[in-house]
Amino acid sequence: MVSVLNLALFGVVLVVHTLVAAVLTRFFRIRLKTQWGYVIYSLLLTPLVLVVTTLVFFGLLPIGAGLNFDGVTLLAISVGMPLALGFTIDTVYVPPPEEYDLPESRS
Repeated sequence: MVSVLNLALFGVVLVVHTLVAAVLTRFFRIRLKTQWGYVIYSLLLTPLVLVVTTLVFFGLLPIGAGLNFDGVTLLAISVGMPLALGFTIDTVYVPPPEEYDLPESRS
C-alpha cells in the first residue's frame, strides 16, 4: 500500500531531477560554443547523472517502496520525464546565454 509520505517523496525526487536536468542543460549551453553541442551533451550525459541519482534514491533510500514500479517504468518516470521537462524549461523559457550583457574583463 502506498502512503502519502512515499508519494510526496517521489514528487520531491521528480522535482530534484527536473532541476538537475535544467541546470546541466544550462551548464552545457554556457560552456559549449557550438550550436548542437549542448543538445548532444545534454541528451547523453544528463541521463547518466539521473540514473545514478535514481539508483541512490530508490536503491539505497527506501523512497517509493510501496509504488511497485518495474525497472522500465521507474526509469521512464524518474529519468525520461524530468529530462524532457528540464531540457524544455531551459531551452524554451530561459533566455539564451548570448542575450546577457557581461562586463568587459580586465587583464
